[in-house]
Amino acid sequence: MTTMAPDAGTQDDVAYEAQFNAAVTAEERIEPRDWMPDAYRASLVRQIAQHAHSEIIGMQPEANWITRAPSLRRKAILMAKVQDEAGHGLYLYSAAETLGTSRDELLDRLHSGRQKYSSIFNYPTLTWADVGAIGWLVDGAAITNQVPLCRCSYGPYARAMVRICKEESFHQRQGYELLLALSQGTEAQHAMAQDAVNRWWWPSLMMFGPPDDESAHSAQSMAWRIKRHSNDELRQRFVDICVPQADSLGLTLPDPDLTWDEERGHYAFGPIDWDEFREVLRGNGPCNEQRINQRRTAHEEGAWVREAATAYATKQAERSRHGYRAPHDPQQGDTQEEDIA
Repeated sequence: MTTMAPDAGTQDDVAYEAQFNAAVTAEERIEPRDWMPDAYRASLVRQIAQHAHSEIIGMQPEANWITRAPSLRRKAILMAKVQDEAGHGLYLYSAAETLGTSRDELLDRLHSGRQKYSSIFNYPTLTWADVGAIGWLVDGAAITNQVPLCRCSYGPYARAMVRICKEESFHQRQGYELLLALSQGTEAQHAMAQDAVNRWWWPSLMMFGPPDDESAHSAQSMAWRIKRHSNDELRQRFVDICVPQADSLGLTLPDPDLTWDEERGHYAFGPIDWDEFREVLRGNGPCNEQRINQRRTAHEEGAWVREAATAYATKQAERSRHGYRAPHDPQQGDTQEEDIA
């Protein structure tokens, strides 16, 4: 789409909305400077911000195990994964900023409780096997949900998702490999892996959001091509993927109602405890308070870094305006910057 947003007071909303709808229907990408309905913009900000917050908060449960990883190899893998999650959050905050909402404002909404993050990150990681369960189940659910977002109608969000999904896919494989090692290990290790799967299975199914008939945003998001599939469709796809993988792992999914439905061509699964889901969203999950307090503390303790970066950027801009050029030094490469006071 190439229709530029018109000046305030001169736009014909009906005509521009018709062009917008035609572009979305034709599978064209909407870009930041294109005209878009206010509700479309607000829906994107809500979804992208929740996604970004989830990536940042989601660093905590696994970072908790970096110092206790059982080997140097496992420690390096986990550190790399946590760093990836931080990067995902930054990509997504940048995408949200293209919609006219600053990162500071989004973080303020998170810290004040006005914006949410995924309910899954309010559960504790009790054992090392939880790291594997998060990789296999939580990242697996994320991939199922996020791959269709690579075709989102909003360009910056879709492009950010391409790289994020590649890295999440690698995380899922790491989690699967970790659980496989435990499952094939000692009897105690196998039991640890099974316990982790038992605890993370149902919260992972909740990650896709409430049932379609209770979802406040899904229908409109699908009409705008922000989402491509409903919550229940994605949840069913995830279950169908996980059942054979669990068999390969030698682990059992904790659902006595899990059976193959020949007529539908899908696995039938038991009822989800949506009361638990709603309680966690209200802030009453096992780790809600701990997660958000740690996030607020990290933000406050990092204030000096943000201030230093701002001061450095201001000083560089001043030098640029006054025509400053760093002196050439053959020993140090092309230029040598002055020390920053």
